Amino acid sequence: MKSLAGCAAWGAAGLFVIALLLASVGVPEYSHRVHPVALRGTAGLPWAFAFNLVAFVVPGALLAVAGVPLRNALREGGWAARIGLVLVQFSALAFAAQGLLPLDPGDADSHASRLHVLAWMLWWIAFVPGALLLAAGARRGIGFALGSVAIGLMVPIIAVLAPIGLWVGIAQRLAFALWFGWWLLAAWRLSRT
Repeated sequence: MKSLAGCAAWGAAGLFVIALLLASVGVPEYSHRVHPVALRGTAGLPWAFAFNLVAFVVPGALLAVAGVPLRNALREGGWAARIGLVLVQFSALAFAAQGLLPLDPGDADSHASRLHVLAWMLWWIAFVPGALLLAAGARRGIGFALGSVAIGLMVPIIAVLAPIGLWVGIAQRLAFALWFGWWLLAAWRLSRT
């Protein structure tokens, strides 16, 4: 997978993991088990801007760029594949927007916090139909189709329905891991002609 899409997908996933590994720097009480990822990038925390940049902005931008060569590889794909790819690219941009719109620590109902939540919702809402449309129209084998359907359905279940109680942080990280895994799968399967 030495394609531009593959390098961008691996780079994005790697940066996200590095950001998570360094999340407790300056905030030792931050817990991956309990806290959502975006809480570490809350305005006012030490290194919040750097965290948002490395965890959300750059990975999201890399994945949006990774979609460009994938679109070229799907030229002969039908409308479902092309629309699906645009939707997953939009999902990547919404992921990046989460870092550009940090949470407001003093007011969960503030305009800034609402914009962040909107970006988070657009992240998974755009991804689900995008992955399903690519599964239906990309014509890259049954493995890619089944993987896209499974991940496309599991991301919202884990990101939205599962985060109840003390393991909200783990559920969100699992949803993000599935999403990054889908991008790695897509870079591998869609860039092959």
